[in-house]
Amino acid sequence: MAFWAMLSRLARGVFLKYETLILIALLVFVYRYILNGDHVRMVIDRAKRFSTVQRGFDRLPATHHGPSPNISYLEKLVFGSDRQTIQWELKEDNIGIYSIQGRRPHMEDRYDYADDSGKSGVMFYGVYDGHGGTFASEFAEKLLSQTVLARLNRSKYSHATVNYSQVLIEEILSLDEKLLTVAKSNKDVAGSTAIVAILSEGELTVANVGDSRGVICDEHGSAIPMSYDHKPQLLQERRRIKKAGGFISFNGVWRVVGILATSRALGDFPLKEHKYIVADPDIQTFNLNSVKPQFMILATDGLWDMFTNEEAVQFVKDRLDEPHLGAKSLVLQAYYRGSFDNITVMVVRLGEKNGVKVKNQ
Repeated sequence: MAFWAMLSRLARGVFLKYETLILIALLVFVYRYILNGDHVRMVIDRAKRFSTVQRGFDRLPATHHGPSPNISYLEKLVFGSDRQTIQWELKEDNIGIYSIQGRRPHMEDRYDYADDSGKSGVMFYGVYDGHGGTFASEFAEKLLSQTVLARLNRSKYSHATVNYSQVLIEEILSLDEKLLTVAKSNKDVAGSTAIVAILSEGELTVANVGDSRGVICDEHGSAIPMSYDHKPQLLQERRRIKKAGGFISFNGVWRVVGILATSRALGDFPLKEHKYIVADPDIQTFNLNSVKPQFMILATDGLWDMFTNEEAVQFVKDRLDEPHLGAKSLVLQAYYRGSFDNITVMVVRLGEKNGVKVKNQ
């Protein structure tokens, strides 16, 4: 009996102590998740896989012609051969677009490109990042370029003076009103950002609503912002939201009334009714004779979460001879770096040698 009594006291005094139980749990965790052979092999394999991806990107040639087997190889490494994901692309002489669903359960990004140089004399480019569903981004994709170009054509035929900035402001706000009317009747709470550009002879006019972004690469290879993100924590935005009776709070990122991570958007009728969110676009105008741009990038924040303006410009500048003008490589690299969002990148070559007319000085 003395032996069993001693053993009982030892168990209570040593093995059932709080510190001992924690140590045992820690040892089990170490064995199960660190020392276990299968897990170690999985971690090593994953590390090798991403190391190979990184080496592949690092070795991607700056210039080459024709289809790039390197990109296809990297795409398989990033996504896996059996991965099912939405991927869209467009390849033309002076524009390359690549868009993927990424790690999101749904694809809500949309883009639009319209060549109306033969009628109104302009090119239209648009990228839209939907949230809460696809209704708002699809609405903008299908209608905004049509309404803008129709108005420009009417002005041209009537020989009226065209103010591109005013056209973009009025047509974006008009589209938002139509979107809200339909969304309310359907009880659809979806919203969307918008970064759009009109390229006319010698001038580039850019409108931004939300946190999608545009950047220009000038003749020296420097990055020139085409837009500035509408984030709730910015002083101007925060004051406007507070004046409307709203607030911002931090939940991973700063959000309007704890919900939306951008302070301006199309749609979002529940927030728009209280004016917590507005659709007023910011406008930037660039004289192409002064800037002498090589190319521009329009992209959703799935890219900008992983790249700075300068990094994106440098990355694309080294890959302009790829079929997608570097857009596809840039998307894949953003995904590799860990972007959790949908990613859409549009790269447009600019300058007279790329088919864009520039007025003589």
